[in-house]
Amino acid sequence: MVKIVLIRPGSTDYDEEGRIQGTLNVPLNEQGNAEVARAIEELRDLKLEAIYAPPSQPAWETAEAIAKARGLKVRKLERMQNLNQGLWQGMRIDEVRRKQPKVYRQWQDTPQMVCPPEGEMLAEAEQRVKVAMTKLLKRHREGCIGLVVPEPLASLVRRFVSHGELGDLWKAAGQHGRWEILEVEPTALAQSG
Repeated sequence: MVKIVLIRPGSTDYDEEGRIQGTLNVPLNEQGNAEVARAIEELRDLKLEAIYAPPSQPAWETAEAIAKARGLKVRKLERMQNLNQGLWQGMRIDEVRRKQPKVYRQWQDTPQMVCPPEGEMLAEAEQRVKVAMTKLLKRHREGCIGLVVPEPLASLVRRFVSHGELGDLWKAAGQHGRWEILEVEPTALAQSG
């Protein structure tokens, strides 16, 4: 059994402004750094053996701070860049709701049926998550690892591991610096995947 500590990056100015970040690299802000410091303290008693993050700036900065506090190095997670939100990236969520109310509602109710203009479908991102997580779980069959991933990709990781529902991806984006533990039996997951 492996424990995956799924950690959301700290906040950026885009988060505070209610903007869609997607694959844009935006640094942590002051609040984000405070959230990361809080997460480091909360995670103090967990015996993390490794920390992984994709090459996105907020995830990488969060992972580096946690790794430094643990005497670890961050390992790069290939294929785990955040969902490409296309032309929505940089827009305020309220702006999408106002300009495209029907699409906004669909994104809340059935996000797997919506592709942001010039963006990526959730199914494409889910496939990337499946490949990356399968590879990661082959490397780690037991122990405890940290995985710093931004939303909505973190929701896709949780869904892959638990086979659960996605939930409201707009609300999930407000989980900055929060973490959860997912227990995984790699062999059972490999058989069901």
